[in-house]
Amino acid sequence: MSLKCGIVGLPNVGKSTLFNCISSGKAQSANFPFCTIEPNLGSTNVPDRRLDALVEICHPKSVVPATVDIVDIAGLVRGASHGEGLGNQFLANIRECDAILHVLRCFDDGNVVHVDGSVDPVRDKEVVDLELQIKDLETVNARLAKVEKAGKMGGDKEARKLADLLTRYKEALEQGRSCRSVELLNEEEAALAHDLFLLTNKPVLYVCNVDDASAVRGNEYVDAVREAVKDERAEILVISAKTEAEIAEMDDFDDRQMFLEEMGLTESGVVRLIQGAYHLLGLQTFFTAGADECRAWTIRKGDKAPKAAGVIHTDFERGFIRAEVIKYDDYVQYRTEAAVRAAGKMGIEGKDYVVQDGDIMHFLFNV
Repeated sequence: MSLKCGIVGLPNVGKSTLFNCISSGKAQSANFPFCTIEPNLGSTNVPDRRLDALVEICHPKSVVPATVDIVDIAGLVRGASHGEGLGNQFLANIRECDAILHVLRCFDDGNVVHVDGSVDPVRDKEVVDLELQIKDLETVNARLAKVEKAGKMGGDKEARKLADLLTRYKEALEQGRSCRSVELLNEEEAALAHDLFLLTNKPVLYVCNVDDASAVRGNEYVDAVREAVKDERAEILVISAKTEAEIAEMDDFDDRQMFLEEMGLTESGVVRLIQGAYHLLGLQTFFTAGADECRAWTIRKGDKAPKAAGVIHTDFERGFIRAEVIKYDDYVQYRTEAAVRAAGKMGIEGKDYVVQDGDIMHFLFNV
């Protein structure tokens, strides 16, 4: 399952620095606008202590963690929706992503240029939001004109449902609100919304890039961002890109842990960011575990057993019979499949079983 999170924001807010910390790619990072032009793509492992625990129990020949793709996209400026700066390219790159990591500068540093001359993360957020909203409003108006005509002329019920949703999106956008703030009435509307591919409907994580001293508790800039996004269905993460860059250069695990403890952190911001991106995409993990391989498999929340089986191989889904399911805590407690079975803790599940995060699964199929 290949899903991408795009790192966006104004120029010089720390996007490329963060990208280099969390991905296997290496993006240029410099103190001038549009340092990043072509998007940088990197794939990174999703840290998961549960997989580490399974490896300690099984001692497998190979280990395969879950991954998420991260895209570092060129900085945006005012007028991007009309092609200013790298606007058209920026917006196209966002459209190709499944979720947005919106980096906001929440630190003062006279040595780092700000395109608007002063630090104001709420203003910066609104600049990006406005450009995306303008583009979405163009899309909504064009689509609305078509479906309203179809609904009136042909009495198309589906067209009327879509027109109703588009009208609510139009109202929100004209009020300066993003599409994600519009409440969807049911799963049918959620499917319609997904097919519109609107930029401001993508899930977003606001990443507040702070100075070292604010990495634990944040600062007044972070407080302002938190207040500004309180009515959005969005999350906030506080991180110091400068600190994360220093941690990334440390090869020794103990040195990294000591550094984090001195900073007052229990784990790095990069770990929290990757995990946040993974969950932002609506993903979860199930495992297969044994002497040959321990592997984390990525599925969407709410997927049923046959769908999960199909992630391993399409034949598993096509010929699905049943799934043997062990809860993670039970596996860790009993430490072998035989012991779990003897304790009566192994579940036998059919096609309607909704896979839970952390399930350890074995599929039976017949093609």
